[in-house]
Amino acid sequence: MTMQAVGVTALLALSCCASAHEPSFDAVDTRAYHLGPGDQIRVITYNDPQLSNTFTVSDNGNIDFPLLGTVPAAGAEPRDLAQRISASLEQKGILTQPSVSVEVAQYRPIFILGEVNHPGQYPYQPGMTMLTAVALAGGFTYRAVTDRATDVRHEDLNTPAHEGRISRATVLLPGDVVTIDERFF
Repeated sequence: MTMQAVGVTALLALSCCASAHEPSFDAVDTRAYHLGPGDQIRVITYNDPQLSNTFTVSDNGNIDFPLLGTVPAAGAEPRDLAQRISASLEQKGILTQPSVSVEVAQYRPIFILGEVNHPGQYPYQPGMTMLTAVALAGGFTYRAVTDRATDVRHEDLNTPAHEGRISRATVLLPGDVVTIDERFF
C-alpha cells in the first residue's frame, strides 16, 4: 500500500469516527412550530382592528401588545399564544369573548456558511431542507462535501444551542445555522 493510500484510509477512518459521535438532526418534529426571537407574527382580533397588528418577537421572547403590555411569546405555538392573548383580554375586561388568531407572517431566517457560492442569511420557508437552502445560496462550490453538513440549532431561549450532522433531506428549522464542509481530496 502506498503512503498516499495509507493517508487517505486514515482520513476516511477519522471522518467516520468523528461523525459517529455527533448527534443527528434527521428526525425533526415539524408538526408544531414554536415561536422564537425574530419571528414576525400577525395577531388578528375579530371585530377589533385596533387590536390586530403585526408584531416581532423580541430578543427576550416577548411581544408588546396594546392594552396588555408585555406578552411572553417565545416557545409558544401560535394557537397557544392566541389563547393566552384572548384570555388576558377577557380577564382584564377589555373584550368579552374575544376571538383571536395568531399566524406567522415571517419566520426568522436561516444562515448558510461554508462551501456554497453565496453564504449568508436567507428567509426560511416551511419544509425547507439542507439541499433547498444550498440552492438558495447559489449551490455547492467544487470543494464542498455534498451529502452532509453541520447544523447549529437553538431549540428555545432556555437551552443552549446544540450542533449535529444533517443530510441533504433534513428539514431545517428557523434560526438554523448550516455549515457546508470542505472536502480534503
